[in-house]
Amino acid sequence: MRDVGVYSIARAMPRMSWHPRNLYNLWQRSVNPRVKNTSVFTTSEKTLFQQRWKSKALVRAYHGDYIPEKIFKKWYVPDGLPNVRPRKGVRGGDEGLLESYAGRKVREDEEYEEDEIKYEMAPVGSLMFSEVERRIDTVVFRGCFAHSIYEARRLVVHGNVLLNGKRHQNANTRLKPGDMITVSQKAIRFLQPPEKLDPTYTDDPNSSLPTPTTAAERLTPFHLPPYASPFLFIPAYLEPNFATCSLIYVRHPTARPGYSEIPSPYDADGEIVRFAWEWYSRRRPRVRSVTRLRRMPEDRTYDPESRDEREKERREQEVVRRKEEARRGGMILTEPPRK
Repeated sequence: MRDVGVYSIARAMPRMSWHPRNLYNLWQRSVNPRVKNTSVFTTSEKTLFQQRWKSKALVRAYHGDYIPEKIFKKWYVPDGLPNVRPRKGVRGGDEGLLESYAGRKVREDEEYEEDEIKYEMAPVGSLMFSEVERRIDTVVFRGCFAHSIYEARRLVVHGNVLLNGKRHQNANTRLKPGDMITVSQKAIRFLQPPEKLDPTYTDDPNSSLPTPTTAAERLTPFHLPPYASPFLFIPAYLEPNFATCSLIYVRHPTARPGYSEIPSPYDADGEIVRFAWEWYSRRRPRVRSVTRLRRMPEDRTYDPESRDEREKERREQEVVRRKEEARRGGMILTEPPRK
């Protein structure tokens, strides 16, 4: 666990955990007006930077708080981060400041919300956490084989998880569709019997026969932690088999109109997710060299040939985007004279 105060009631930041304090923090962030209103930005006096920073802190507390921010921005923010609210260039000066004073941003947001209802647009902003959901430790937690993401990470690091039948100890691995993981039953805490004396032991010196065990005692014990029921659900992109403590990663999470498959305590198309997207959209990953690609966390869907093609396509799109922004800003870009 990276911080002893992850379940702090004062901060009230939900985590990937079944802990009773985490359930209380989830209630505070969802229902309690005193805490909930601190993340409602429609009537907030905070600056735009403060709103984005607060939203980023809230979503990162739940989605991979154990991943350093530098690594998260470099490797876990998707390359093709979708445009939640397209921005138009304004000639001269800071576009966000000018649009806010002119009232254009408010009108554009209202038009975008009307288009969402009219055309039934999917909440694609939540898909920026799809890379975190592919991690093997996150999949172990989503499959309800661990009571927290920190416990799931411990299971992987200690070698209690098999990936496609082989022992795997790298918790940073991102799975590909069709991968199967198996968790050792002896390592799952709520499947262990309570500590007690051996039932065959007796103090009677005249007794030489073992005490017979009942059929219920021969079954696999199951002791569900208290207050765990709100967290017992399986995402649509996973297919578990609890009889064998195994799970198949069927496909990548997706989104459709009015629904996102990525579990989150926040509205998939709400203000918090949108402001968090706006924070990371300005810090989306740049073109990576071959040397840096060799140091990235293990990704089982990585294909060097297709990656090079995508990098080339992204460079071309970046050039087109910069030319378009320069044209809207009043700059004239011409090709250099050919000699």
